[in-house]
Amino acid sequence: MMKKQFARPALADCVKELVATARGDQKASLVIQNGSLVNVVSGEILQGMSVAVQGSRIAYVGKDASHTIGPDTEIIDASGQYIAPGLLDGHCHIESTQLTVAEFARAVLPLGTTGGFFDAHEISNVLGLNGLKYMLEEARTTPLAAYMQAPSCVPSTSPELETTGAYIGPDEVAEALSWGNDMIGLGEVMNFPGVVYGEEKMIGEIEATLRAGKAVDGHFTWAADDWRLPVYAAAGVTGDHECVTKEDVQERIRLGMYAKMRQGSAWHDVAETIKASTELGLDTRRMMLVTDDRSSESLLNEGHMNYVVRLAISQGVKPVTAFQMATINTAERFGVQRDVGSIIPGSIADIILLDGRLADVNVHTTIAAGQVVAREGKMVASWDKYHYPQNALGTVQLKADIQADHFVIKTPVQEGELNARIIQVTENHVETKEVFKTVRAESGQLILSMDQDVCKIAVIERHHRTGNRAVALVSGVGFNRPAAIAMTVAHDSHNLMVIGTDDNLMAEAANRVVSMQGGVAVVTDEGTTEFPLPIAGLMSPEPFEIVASQSEAISEALQASGCCLNNAFMTLSLLALVVIPELRLSDKGLVRISANGIEIVSLFEH
Repeated sequence: MMKKQFARPALADCVKELVATARGDQKASLVIQNGSLVNVVSGEILQGMSVAVQGSRIAYVGKDASHTIGPDTEIIDASGQYIAPGLLDGHCHIESTQLTVAEFARAVLPLGTTGGFFDAHEISNVLGLNGLKYMLEEARTTPLAAYMQAPSCVPSTSPELETTGAYIGPDEVAEALSWGNDMIGLGEVMNFPGVVYGEEKMIGEIEATLRAGKAVDGHFTWAADDWRLPVYAAAGVTGDHECVTKEDVQERIRLGMYAKMRQGSAWHDVAETIKASTELGLDTRRMMLVTDDRSSESLLNEGHMNYVVRLAISQGVKPVTAFQMATINTAERFGVQRDVGSIIPGSIADIILLDGRLADVNVHTTIAAGQVVAREGKMVASWDKYHYPQNALGTVQLKADIQADHFVIKTPVQEGELNARIIQVTENHVETKEVFKTVRAESGQLILSMDQDVCKIAVIERHHRTGNRAVALVSGVGFNRPAAIAMTVAHDSHNLMVIGTDDNLMAEAANRVVSMQGGVAVVTDEGTTEFPLPIAGLMSPEPFEIVASQSEAISEALQASGCCLNNAFMTLSLLALVVIPELRLSDKGLVRISANGIEIVSLFEH
């Protein structure tokens, strides 16, 4: 494949050529003929339509574009196909795929995703603004319409509750938003209590974003009818993906927010949230479909935005409406509808051709920035490889000398039973539950038995050599034999997290990950499965197919040990995210998130 450049020039720089092409005086670079146009602006399907492209942008849309065809024009006959706008992901963390931006592009472009709005707060929690800049630079080499957001929560809450690799405040946000028009806004403001109660850092970041004329994304996990949601909206937060019920969608839309309905790998919210349309009958203009976090194996086995759109249609949404939720609605939310999200004259030519029924979302051809980049599920375009600098590697500041006794939990009594506060995993949902269970102490140490469905969980600080380490308990993992998993993918501070039923195996798994300088390791008596992630301890430099295979191997190793959670690795990686209810673990200790705020709590009930 010939390596290409994928320019996305401003409309003002293309007007003369577009008008000349639309008249027929200048010939189009590409013409698509005889297709059924999915017009997401009017909500219609228009038969027998043609689209003429000049360079990166659409010059003409109509029944007959033959006057724009010249001897060098590439012609695509779309007879029997739908012509639709490329799909947009309105909220996505690329790092959650464990792929680099380029490999993410290779994975999703054949599936019809031509752009997205990406919050790189995972790598930013490790590397600060440098991490964001690296991903932005790489994104600019790809065909994607990749809009990046300045991370709002580095750390996600405060240094008193967790240790991250970096700090981003109002000044850093202002700097990042000055890097170009593809820096689109402020990433999800997870410290919603900080906004509601006027914390200086959070208010300052929002002010910097609004002064730059950019959008502020939200993350509000208190109840839909909580009086503080309007307070949050008053700060200028205009979009939120933490919707899990139809009422969540309803209340956000009533306040002028865009409600983002999420279908990630491990959290499945579309079936419930879409009822805001199908049951409550709300106007869908401010409803968006998003993925949030999707694993590479999910991309391979299920798909990306094509899968989410198909799912929404299966829940009773009209196909055109579902496409609007993944195209024009998303573009309008971020103020870039003049460039992406629809097939109209002047827009950038991000177009997909679909076979069969529209409801099947069966993508045959993907066109990005006016160039055919994928056909029949395969990439047909390539570009220069981006190389991450050395400081993005070697980010695990630990020695591989973690011992089994690091996971011993001392009890407040020498012998007997006592109540312990436990993190309860909720399958297919991002939230956990705070539960209490009776556990046993022997010689001043906690003793667990396999029949309790309780594991130890530890978070070890890996950025600054602080020596911070916290150990607690988690249930719902499902391990039914001696097993352990260790990972540096531990949202959002991405310290080293270890979960297991055996202290020795936990130490071995942790040391394996340290030796790899980041990644995932599952260790049992039968052997070890490894998934190296050397870029910031979060991403692999390997091709998409290899990463998906390695991710799947981790899933299989977990299942063989009794952990049969859907997308278990991703579910477990959220157990350190100290802004989502109800109970999490950081390197500082157990953190409870409730309607009363966020606080560190004790393991044992007094």
